[in-house]
Amino acid sequence: MGISYSTAKWMAPTAFLIDFAAQQYGMLSTPNMKTIHDRNLSFFSPQPFFIAGFFFPQQLFQLAWLYRLYKLDPKKPGERVELDQMVDFVPYYSFGNICIATWMVFWNAERLDISNIFVVLNSLSQLYYVIAKLPAMNTNSTSSVLTNIVSKTFAGIGILDLLHNGSVAFAKDQPASTLVKALTGVGFGLASAASDWIFGGCLVYDLVALAAGQSALDAGWAKLLGAYAVGGAAIVGAKNLARPPYNGPNSGYSKTATDDMQDRV
Repeated sequence: MGISYSTAKWMAPTAFLIDFAAQQYGMLSTPNMKTIHDRNLSFFSPQPFFIAGFFFPQQLFQLAWLYRLYKLDPKKPGERVELDQMVDFVPYYSFGNICIATWMVFWNAERLDISNIFVVLNSLSQLYYVIAKLPAMNTNSTSSVLTNIVSKTFAGIGILDLLHNGSVAFAKDQPASTLVKALTGVGFGLASAASDWIFGGCLVYDLVALAAGQSALDAGWAKLLGAYAVGGAAIVGAKNLARPPYNGPNSGYSKTATDDMQDRV
């Protein structure tokens, strides 16, 4: 899925602007996205303001990442190393933004079954990139840090989108079954144990958003989700304190000659 530097530098910001425009449509149209949310509730419906609270700072990180993508010069060897990792993410980033924009159109049309297709496509593509393609984060590289933050927050909130849209599309007004409750705890527990601070923090945030959303629908389920959030935070904290994920001997990151040169400079 490799693309040229010049293509990456117009593709990524174009996808961002399309998604941003779709979000404005979702908030300003009648009915708006929250109205659709309130009319379609299920056992994985989060508190909608948690979604807005997540995307505002996440979009600031996107803008910083886009600025760096535009600024770096591939003709400079030191910058080309950083740019290569960013360009590798651009197709997944752009595809995700287009999926989210398309989701918004069908969500506001209350075609939740169709909108769910784009949620699945986005979430799975972002998870694939984070799990199979994303290099270990180099905390000495701004580009690496931003790419990790943007990609992992996309994937992290994608988990919540997957649960939310799937539940309201196919299990509207239904309570969480015992099996759903058990699988939620096991799934988030295992994912927390395999996560770094960024993705793990997103998982905990997802659970808190779900607990807040369910508090008015099913108090018992909301309390259990809150307990899962506390447990997930403990797992993420213990795992990453015991084995720091960035730039350590087991992080998977090894310095290149270019890194050494940049350190000396």
